Amino acid sequence: MKIHEITDYLEEIAPLHYQESYDNSGLLVGDFNSKVNGALISLDCTESVIDEAISLGINLVISHHPIIFSSLNKINGRNYVERVIIKAIKNDIAIYAIHTNLDNVFEGVNNKIAEKLGLINCKILLPKSKQIKQLVVYCPLTHSLALKEALLENGAGSFRNYDNCSFSVKGKGTFRPKKGSSPFLGNLGELEQVDEERLEFFFNNEDENRLLDVMHQNHPYEQVAFQVYSLDNVSSEIGSGMIGELQKEIEPKEYLDLLKSKMSTECIRYTKLINKKIKKIAICGGSGSFLLEEAKKQNADLFVSSDFKYHEFFDAEDEIIIADIGHFESEQFTKDLIYDLLSKKFTKFAVQLSKVNTNPINYL
Repeated sequence: MKIHEITDYLEEIAPLHYQESYDNSGLLVGDFNSKVNGALISLDCTESVIDEAISLGINLVISHHPIIFSSLNKINGRNYVERVIIKAIKNDIAIYAIHTNLDNVFEGVNNKIAEKLGLINCKILLPKSKQIKQLVVYCPLTHSLALKEALLENGAGSFRNYDNCSFSVKGKGTFRPKKGSSPFLGNLGELEQVDEERLEFFFNNEDENRLLDVMHQNHPYEQVAFQVYSLDNVSSEIGSGMIGELQKEIEPKEYLDLLKSKMSTECIRYTKLINKKIKKIAICGGSGSFLLEEAKKQNADLFVSSDFKYHEFFDAEDEIIIADIGHFESEQFTKDLIYDLLSKKFTKFAVQLSKVNTNPINYL
């Protein structure tokens, strides 16, 4: 098995184009075509994790957080990032990160937290828009079926849980070839009328250049009449955070005690308890303060996340309880998520959870 077989599957679930602009998910160290003998799953890729991979004889580390976030001008071992890279390269260990792209899919990090908390009726807290475009192309009937099939085979018309999605309508196209043209149909200077078909497809933003190449390769005209539209459609399957409900409402302090137990955290920083029972809960693994206003807007009683700054706690405004459980603690079950995905797909492939506690924060 090659590394790209593992990464291709992970990117089917959490495509790289779903990651945030600041992120650096993907294969950070290594060769996609190298053979892989096993995968070690960790939340962070530290020197201790690389040492663990070496001791286990595993040559692929998959972490949630990228070890490389910013550009590297030199790699000489002056900090832990550079030392991890040097050690990985020396020992032929590949490093792959699956970060905010896994945060932003419905079955990703936040859904795993929701499962742990027993939430029902879950949905994305802040869905993303502008993730898809629409292609409209006009083609003579003699070639429209072949063009349609070529575009569908290359990913056009794939929409959530459906593929081969398209729309078409037949009509009359007109044109007059001018000097310098080499028309597939008609004669220079003469108005031509052709039975044509208007084909329409949705497609993912990142597929645009590839699909346009396919269109040009399979269309008979030297100048293809087509339009590409950017859409404001909001995707219910892609976005930040999650919101759901408890099956039964519960007193705030009682639920905070339950939250501390279920998320295996030694500390919860929380705001003033509101005078109502907890029913609707918003969650965001990792740093989620940017979602607080959205959680309030959707009438969440409690917002579970991490990395809130001092003054941001005031923004609760006695409308919601902020429960900051810690960054590591909020994402700790991401390892289990990745492990389950790979173990179910590659039943004869060695996948192991790292035993290294990579949380850099200690508590008294």
